Amino acid sequence: MAELEGLEFGKSDFVLLDEVTMEQFMENLKLRFEKGRIYTFIGEVVVSVNPYRQMDIYGKDTIDAYRGRELYENPPHLYAVSDAAYKAMKRRAKDTCIVISGESGAGKTEASKYIMQYIAAITNPGQRAEVESVKNVLLKSNCVLEAFGNAKTNRNDNSSRFGKYMDINFNFNGDPTGGHINNYLLEKSRVVHQQEGERNFHSFYQLLRGGSEEMLNSFHLENDPAAYVYTREGTTNNDRSSHKAVMSALEVIGFSKEEISSIYHILASILLLGNMQFESDGESVQIVGLEAVNHISELTGTDPDSVTKSLLYRTVATGGGEVIEKGHSEEEACFGRDAFAKALYERLFGWIVGRINSVIEVKNYNPVLHGKNTVIGVLDIYGFEIFDNNSFEQFCINYCNEKLQQLFIELILQQEQGEYEREGITWQHIDYFNNQIIVDLVEQPHKGIISILDEACLTVGKVTDTVCLDSMDTKLAQHPHYTSRKLSPTDKTMDFQKHFRIRHYAGDVTYSVEGFLDKNKDLLFQDFKRLMYNSSNSVLKEMWPDGQLSITEVTKRPLTAATLFKNSIVALVDKLACKEPYYVRCIKPNEMKSPVLFDDARCQHQVAYLGLLENVMVRRAGFAYRQPYARFLQRYKMTCEYTWPNHLMSSDRDAVEAIVTQHGFQDDVAYGHTKLFVRTPRSLFTLEQERAALIPILVLFLQKVWRGALARMRCRRMRAIYAIMGCYKRYKVKAHFWEVERRFANVRTMADYGKSVEWPTPPAALSQFHNITVLLHRRWWARQIVKNIPPSDMLEVRAKVAALTALSGERKDWGVSRAWERDYLANVRITNEQNTYCFTCFMDRVLFSGFCRKVNRFNKSTDRGLLVTDKYVYKLEPKKQYKVLKRLPLDSFTGISVTSGVDQMVALHTSAQDDVLLCLQRGQLCPNQDRVGELVGSLVDHFTRSVTCTFRIKHLTGKFQQGKSNLFTGWGSKIYNLQF
Repeated sequence: MAELEGLEFGKSDFVLLDEVTMEQFMENLKLRFEKGRIYTFIGEVVVSVNPYRQMDIYGKDTIDAYRGRELYENPPHLYAVSDAAYKAMKRRAKDTCIVISGESGAGKTEASKYIMQYIAAITNPGQRAEVESVKNVLLKSNCVLEAFGNAKTNRNDNSSRFGKYMDINFNFNGDPTGGHINNYLLEKSRVVHQQEGERNFHSFYQLLRGGSEEMLNSFHLENDPAAYVYTREGTTNNDRSSHKAVMSALEVIGFSKEEISSIYHILASILLLGNMQFESDGESVQIVGLEAVNHISELTGTDPDSVTKSLLYRTVATGGGEVIEKGHSEEEACFGRDAFAKALYERLFGWIVGRINSVIEVKNYNPVLHGKNTVIGVLDIYGFEIFDNNSFEQFCINYCNEKLQQLFIELILQQEQGEYEREGITWQHIDYFNNQIIVDLVEQPHKGIISILDEACLTVGKVTDTVCLDSMDTKLAQHPHYTSRKLSPTDKTMDFQKHFRIRHYAGDVTYSVEGFLDKNKDLLFQDFKRLMYNSSNSVLKEMWPDGQLSITEVTKRPLTAATLFKNSIVALVDKLACKEPYYVRCIKPNEMKSPVLFDDARCQHQVAYLGLLENVMVRRAGFAYRQPYARFLQRYKMTCEYTWPNHLMSSDRDAVEAIVTQHGFQDDVAYGHTKLFVRTPRSLFTLEQERAALIPILVLFLQKVWRGALARMRCRRMRAIYAIMGCYKRYKVKAHFWEVERRFANVRTMADYGKSVEWPTPPAALSQFHNITVLLHRRWWARQIVKNIPPSDMLEVRAKVAALTALSGERKDWGVSRAWERDYLANVRITNEQNTYCFTCFMDRVLFSGFCRKVNRFNKSTDRGLLVTDKYVYKLEPKKQYKVLKRLPLDSFTGISVTSGVDQMVALHTSAQDDVLLCLQRGQLCPNQDRVGELVGSLVDHFTRSVTCTFRIKHLTGKFQQGKSNLFTGWGSKIYNLQF
């Protein structure tokens, strides 16, 4: 926690000082700077001292340490105020802003970058791609804006020469959804002139030092800033690496290659314009060397003659509508060239900002669908400046700082004291300097300096800066914060007819009036605007929409630069005033940019004009937190048993008092008319801790109730679904029965007994029943067919059915189409050694008999007779009156093998592996005389009816083998083995 920092580092919060004096304040500030503690709190305000060195306090571990923590739990840091602003935005759905102020070189730009990095790091825990894209664009925009809007000054190597205010939009989850950037008063005069030791904008040096040789050749440039008038001043730094970073950032943001190329074409044109020289022959002015004109024409996509004409002549419309061309003097030509270069860069910078905004702005955001859109604003604007020669730009910059200081006074000092008085809180008034008088000196209508400047710019005739200064001396002579040499003749630090002085809140600044009127006017000739509008480069054309007006249409005088700037600053202050502010007050420790030097006088001056001491007094005497009773009660009522879920007391104040009393904070709070005031953050943090501990319990309770409600709703739905499903299933079953009954009502009278009737598709619940029903119908149909067969044909039918079961689809022809006699040797009478008899006299029932040709294991064949009865298998010798050569019991046979062709080969297998290979019939078979099927059918029918045997058919893909001899050698047909 912050207060646990060792005493050797001083007090981490200036509110904890023993005495609030400037001496103790400066002593504590210096001690912390020397110990490497560059951040110190004043309540919720962070005082930052520029360390002028890299510090290892911005890594991921530091971010994790500050994420979600209260302000005083960790040592002071930019991350602490960033997290406080983010939490306030997310918890209370209230817009917040972080105002970074301080003079040039105090570290405002670096502070804004660290704040942006922290906000980017703590958002989007789900790592959603669209959120990451928005964050990348927001972060990369800093790199681009620094390149085109920052420059090296004598006070700061990376000084912002424009004001930047960025709004970051967040959805209800706290993830960034987009943003918007406002820029204020780019110091465009720096494009054509820099003070000694300073540089032009970084972008020029990055192009010249970091651009490839091929790129520079295409732009007609050299790799040397000293070769160009606009970039001769100053030294270079890490421009090469910065150029690569900017090019990469432009691509990430979404600039096309054509747009990036156009940006650098414009920069090259400005550099070439600066080197353009003019010469006069007494009557007319000419451009020295036309090569530069051709190069500028090529880079800007314009006609060379038009470029020359715009630089040397001015088109003027007379009162009667006549258009004439007026030639420039050499001085006017140089002035017009520089004005054109400044306008080109200013329009380019404005276009870049607008292009970035078009990418990051929130589009099609519907609060009803996406929740409330909240905003965190980050203001990084130029600091108070006092140079040896202060001109119009310093006047505007210092006026801006006066407005921001006035906002700080109103919000932090004046508003806070006024609120204590309104709420009836006991309060000791603290005097502070109110700089409203200085703001009025600059912006008051008809009397302020800006009004006097505008009046001088609008006056017809030759009005010089000296005449304007005389007018200010006359109208502001009695103002206590304005003086000049004319009003103070003895003050020799100012010159007559040149200087005036304003006593700012940060100190006295002497301004040189030279150039004030020219810089305040819009002195860019309309010819240049029309020239750029007619460019073939679409980007340039887009930058100059006012160029489409003809010379006779341009009648209204544009607003002056000072008025435009004043209007934008007033709008900025109004925008900041409607947000909850958080402040970062930056201090510059020395002018030498030394990491060890602490200039007491320099720092004390900044502490004084920033009002930090008064801020400490107000914070020390006041209260750290205040909240309306209703909102306080809504947030913390769950921490008290008397207020949860709803209180029964007479008012919200009584309920809030009950909460405070239960937690023992009576001595740390004050009760106003409408608000509760809490003096120390610790009391509030204790409430937050207890609330955070209770929220999971409440969430679980709500989840339990809601899950129960969901479960009951789901149960009711499931019951309804099951009821509907049950009724529907019953209907489908009945419908199936009705359809089956309708289709098969008349099958008894049909010729095919319903075989051709198509069965309806059954529901899933009746699939098994359907299969059984189909089987029953098939059996009934078979019974109807079979019962009409004569008993004498039943043996043949059974044999054919058995053969069909065994051979159907496996053998091409198995004799199904002819009548089966089965006993082909029935009428052959043979005589044995004793008597003559016929085969019909056998006591056994004949299953099959016929002629065959037996093949032995040596592939020798002989004619034989085959007789198969229900008991034995006989091998007969036809040449010896069919003498029985061999008799084998039928039950000793284990199977029969046949082929798939038309041959009549049969192999009978025995359990003794004494297999018999034979070919049925003798000689060439006649058509339809296949008897293999007849033999197979007889055997299969016999064995299927035997209770002691089983039958199955097995498909063999190889040759049948017995021992080491091959049967069916050379047969190409498939072999089928019937086993039983």
